[in-house]
Amino acid sequence: MLKYAAKFKKRSEETVGYRLTKRIVMNISQTVSRRRFVTTLGGLALTYGLTGCDWLADKPVTIALNKWLGYEALFLARREGWLDQRQVRLLETESATETMQALQDGRADGAALTLDEALKVRSAGTPVSVVMVFDISAGADMLVVRPDIRQLADLKNRTVGFEASALGALMLAEVLQAAGLKKSDIKPVSVSIDKHRRAWTRRQIDAVLTYEPVASQLLSAGGVKLFDSGQVPNTIVDVLVMRNDVLDFGHARAVRHAVAAHFAALNHFNRNPHDAAYRMAEHLGLSAAEVLPAFKGIILPDERNNYRLLDGGTPELLRSARRLSRLMWESQLLVREDDLTDLLNPDYLPKDF
Repeated sequence: MLKYAAKFKKRSEETVGYRLTKRIVMNISQTVSRRRFVTTLGGLALTYGLTGCDWLADKPVTIALNKWLGYEALFLARREGWLDQRQVRLLETESATETMQALQDGRADGAALTLDEALKVRSAGTPVSVVMVFDISAGADMLVVRPDIRQLADLKNRTVGFEASALGALMLAEVLQAAGLKKSDIKPVSVSIDKHRRAWTRRQIDAVLTYEPVASQLLSAGGVKLFDSGQVPNTIVDVLVMRNDVLDFGHARAVRHAVAAHFAALNHFNRNPHDAAYRMAEHLGLSAAEVLPAFKGIILPDERNNYRLLDGGTPELLRSARRLSRLMWESQLLVREDDLTDLLNPDYLPKDF
């Protein structure tokens, strides 16, 4: 009897300690910044011996992403062993639409999306926050046309392919505005990125809104670039978003590792571009000689510039998001205009660089 009484007493003490510590943690989280909270919690775990508690244990994350130049650093990190796949699993999709679906139905904890796609996911009821900026498109997203289409006005009555996503709709709206045309003046066709090349080869489309690496493939096949994202600066920004329900202590190590692995690969790309291009070529479906020219159309922010975009009193990305949210709402691409609460979370960026 004494043996069981002692065991019961110990279990009760552990339960009380757990509840007490959890209450302390919740109080701390409400009174200090997120960055200080994680540090404080680490010390608290050591003090109270809570390393075995499930709610404090390190948990892995799954990140969905499709093939795109700006995301290639993460694929390179996985290929070279810089990404610990026990902590971070990459779920490769065929298109941004599939990536968004994986995020919304819970198959992924995070995703590589354009900023407008992130706003669309939030509008659809999945709370996410931007933890890193992959790239800013400055020409890599483009309209590729048949050689007989010499100016944008020539798109009238022609078949134009575009991806049925927020980005596709936005780029199409920008092209039509520049051409002085209405959507009813063209024959729009929804074509996902993985089918752009086939639709072009089979002459099912006269023009297509596409992006690298497919864009380079279409240009090599006789296409002509008539419009690109360089003409609409800061409109297309690729970001890493995480579901807000995984931005907790248990997943913090994995999220930080994913971000750090991206920057490790990006730094290798900046220091040894030709070596990185060689290693990236096969996955991108380009020759090694084609990789670096393709990257000329995008800006790849490093750690310091990520802080500039995501942190501070008035982060630059917040201004872009505000303008984009208003434009998408007015174009009926959002159910409601996003108030941008908790959109940006710089707490997972590297602190030493």
